[in-house]
Amino acid sequence: MAGIPGDPGSPPLRDEAERHVVMMCGIAGSGKTTYAQELERRGYVRLSVDEVVWARLGRDGGHLDPEEYADHQAHAEEALRQELVRLMRAGRRVVLDYSFWRRATRDRYKSLIESHGYRWELVYLKANPETLRRRLAARNTLHGPNRVTVSEDLLRSYLAGFEEPVGEGERVIPQE
Repeated sequence: MAGIPGDPGSPPLRDEAERHVVMMCGIAGSGKTTYAQELERRGYVRLSVDEVVWARLGRDGGHLDPEEYADHQAHAEEALRQELVRLMRAGRRVVLDYSFWRRATRDRYKSLIESHGYRWELVYLKANPETLRRRLAARNTLHGPNRVTVSEDLLRSYLAGFEEPVGEGERVIPQE
């Protein structure tokens, strides 16, 4: 599928125990993409909402009106969901480079993953607001599909709307 990263050359998994999807969870700047890219180097297929939005727009979607950006993200999420299903049917390990900021979304993906005979792992990269601000200040000077600009207002909105996973089988990795 155009605009969706992946490594179609890796062999499918033979061991059922390896049927695994990692769901990254955290606020912008928490380190989700860095963590997911490490899993990608270890053979996972990384699916990134930000990269799909970039491919669709050819630029940083963070500069759009918030409603317009949310619409692009929704289209990207649907494309990634379809790609996730395709990859699970092919027996591939996947990491979802996505914020999973709402519990309902996490629950929906967990059910989808389990319905395909896979196990999920929810990795929550927990960072305090000052750590996020520091990281985003540096990231906002960069350019590229994994460098979506996040303003102070947008960060405050993310912080206010984030539903922290608690008691959902999450693995919490503190960030500094």
